[in-house]
Amino acid sequence: MTSPISTEKHGHVLIISSNNPPVNSLGHAVREGLVKGIEEAEADEGVAAVVIIGEGQTFFAGADISEFGTPKAFAPPMLPQVVDIIENCSKPVVAAIHGTALGGGLEVALACHYRVAVPSAKLGVPEVKLGLLPGAGGTQRLPRVAGVQKALEMTTSGTPIGAKEACDIGLVDRLYPEHLLQHAVAYATEVAEVRPLPRSSERQDKIAEADPAVFDEFIKSNPRTFKGFEAPMKNLEAVRVATQKPYAEGVLEERKLFMELMSGTQAKAQQYFFFAERKASKIDGIPEDTKPREIKRVGVIGAGTMGGGISMNFLSAGIPVTIVEMNQDALDRGTGVMLKNYQASAAKGKLTAEQVGQAMGLLKPTLNFDDLAECDLIIEAVFEQMDIKKDIFGRLDKVAKPGAILASNTSYLNIDEIASATSRPQDVLGLHFFSPANIMKLLEVVRGAKTAPDVLVTAMALAKKIRKVAVVAGVCYGFIGNRMLIPRQTEATKLLLEGATPAQIDKVHVDFGMPMGPFQMADLAGVDIGWHRDPTRIENIRDALCAVDRWGQKKGAGFYDYDEKRRPSPSPKVQEIIDDFRAKAGVTPREITDQEIMERTLYTMVNEGAKILEEGMAQRASDIDVVWVYGYGWPVYRGGPMFWADTEGAAKIVEGLRRQEERMGSDFSFSKLLLDKAEKAEKFTAR
Repeated sequence: MTSPISTEKHGHVLIISSNNPPVNSLGHAVREGLVKGIEEAEADEGVAAVVIIGEGQTFFAGADISEFGTPKAFAPPMLPQVVDIIENCSKPVVAAIHGTALGGGLEVALACHYRVAVPSAKLGVPEVKLGLLPGAGGTQRLPRVAGVQKALEMTTSGTPIGAKEACDIGLVDRLYPEHLLQHAVAYATEVAEVRPLPRSSERQDKIAEADPAVFDEFIKSNPRTFKGFEAPMKNLEAVRVATQKPYAEGVLEERKLFMELMSGTQAKAQQYFFFAERKASKIDGIPEDTKPREIKRVGVIGAGTMGGGISMNFLSAGIPVTIVEMNQDALDRGTGVMLKNYQASAAKGKLTAEQVGQAMGLLKPTLNFDDLAECDLIIEAVFEQMDIKKDIFGRLDKVAKPGAILASNTSYLNIDEIASATSRPQDVLGLHFFSPANIMKLLEVVRGAKTAPDVLVTAMALAKKIRKVAVVAGVCYGFIGNRMLIPRQTEATKLLLEGATPAQIDKVHVDFGMPMGPFQMADLAGVDIGWHRDPTRIENIRDALCAVDRWGQKKGAGFYDYDEKRRPSPSPKVQEIIDDFRAKAGVTPREITDQEIMERTLYTMVNEGAKILEEGMAQRASDIDVVWVYGYGWPVYRGGPMFWADTEGAAKIVEGLRRQEERMGSDFSFSKLLLDKAEKAEKFTAR
C-alpha cells in the first residue's frame, strides 16, 4: 500500500505531507509516516528545517475513528510517541495549518516548534465530547503555549477557536491569507538557524504566571460544563497538573487520567453516541443508488412559532421559502418574529447584518395558497388536529406541482391517514421538527406506508443541509420521542395521586441528568397542549389546571407557581387540586421513594423503546438514543435510554418493572423484546 505520508525537499526544507482523505485522520499509517519523515530529516544533512502540512481540505482533524476499538489504534508508534519524536527533532519543525487542527491534530501542531496558519483555520481539542481528554501531551503543552485560562476553556468545552484568536494568544506564530505552503517554507528557512528550539514542553512563562485560584473560579463560573460529566473535571485536573509538575511527570498524570476516563461508562456512552449519530442517516430498505429530488424552493403553511422556526432553517441555508398564512396580521406577526430572531443572533455576533438581510430576502410571505405551486417541498405546520391537516393536504393535492414533496410537521398524528387525503401518497411524509425549530437539532422523518424511496432520501439529505440530525421513524402515535413520553407522563401523574410531589418527581429526573423533569417540561411547553378546551370537562389533574388558567410558564402558573423571572416554586393550589383528586379516587397517600420514581418513569420508557423496536417503528436502538439526546436532553454521558438500559442490564429493568407492575395497572404491558433480552442477557445496542 502507498503511504499516506510523502516527503519532498524544497531547498533546505523537507516538506512532510499527509494525504489521508477525507480529514487526514491520524491513523496508524499516518503516525508511522510522520515518524519516518522526521527520521529522514534528521538523517539528511542537507535538511535545515521541516514543514508538516496536510493535503486536501485540512491539517490533521483528529484520530481515525475507523480504528477505534481495533488493534491498529494501539499499534506503535502511538501518538504520544509521535509528538515527542517531532518535538525532539534537532531541526526546527513548522506546522502549516489549514482547515482544522483538532484533537491529536492540535497535539501534533503543539509538538512542532512553530505554527503558521490560514486565517480560516480552526484549532481545538474536542476529546471531552467523547468523554476523554487529549492524551498525547495536549493538556500539558496547551497551557504552556496558550495560557491556563484558554487551555481550560478549550479542553473542558471541546469548542475550537479561530486562527486569529490562536495567533493573538500565541498558539499560532504567523497568519498567511494565501499560499500557505510557500509561506511556511519561507518561514522554516527564516528560523532554520534559531537555537535553542522553542519546545512547548519546556515553556514555563505562561504557567508560572497563572493564579492557582483560576481553577476553582473556572468551576464556579461554568457549572453547566461540569454538571454530571466526568471528562471536563479530569481535563481541568490535567491542566492543573501542568502548572504544578514538570512536563515529564505531567504527561504520566495525563495518561493516568486518560485511562480512568477511557475505562469508564461515560466515555463508552459518548463514543457510542458519536457513532449512533452517524448511523442515523442510513436508511434501511432503500436502494443505494436512489437519487434525491431537487429542492429549489420550500413552502411552509403557517407562520406561527413552528412555521416561522421551520422557515428559518431553510432561509439560513440559502433556500428560498414561501410562507402562507390565512390573514395579514398573523403573517406580519410571524415574519416579524423571524426578523427579531435573526437580529438577536446578529446582536450576539453570530450573524452579520448582511446575512440577516440575505436570509429575510429569500422569504416570500403570502396570503395566497396558490403561491405554493412553485415549491418543491411544502411543509404544513398548523394546529395538531387531523381534520384540519387532511383538509390542507386535500387542497395541496390540487395546487402542488407534480413531484413536489408534501410534509406534515405533526407531533403525533397518523401520516398515512393524512396522505390518504391526496392522490399522491408516495409524495407524503412527516417532518417532525422540535421546538424551537430554528435551534433544536433533531428532525424525525416519518416514513409512511407509501412514501417513495427518493422522497425519504431527499428529506434526509435536506436535513443535513439545514444542519439537522435526522432519524427515520415509522407511523405510530407519537412516533419515537413523544411515544416514549406517554408512559413517563402517565406514571408521573399517577405518582402524584399516590403521594409524590411534582418537585420530587422532577428532582429525580434532573439528578439523573435531564435538563428538566416531566412537570417542569409540561410547564415550559404549555400544560394546555392537546387539551380539549372545555373548562367544564375535568377528567384529570391536567384538565383541572387548564380549567383555572394554569397553562404553564406563559401564564405564570402551571404545576408550579412562577415569579416575574419565571422562577418556579411549589404551588399550594396545585397540591389542593391533587388532594381533591386523591380523595375522589379514594387513594391514601404513601411515601414514594426515588427508586420507585425511576422504575415507573424511566424503566417504562425503556420498555416502550423496546416495543418501538419490536414493531419496526425505529430502524435501530441507537436511533432511539439519538432522538432522546437531541430532542429531549437525555444526558449524552448516559448514551440514550437504550444504551443506558444496556448499562443497567435488561434483567434489572425487568425486575424493577415487575416490582411496579401491579401499581402501574392495565396501562402497562411488557415488551416481548425486553423480556427476551433479559432472559438471554443480551443488549439492545452495538457499535
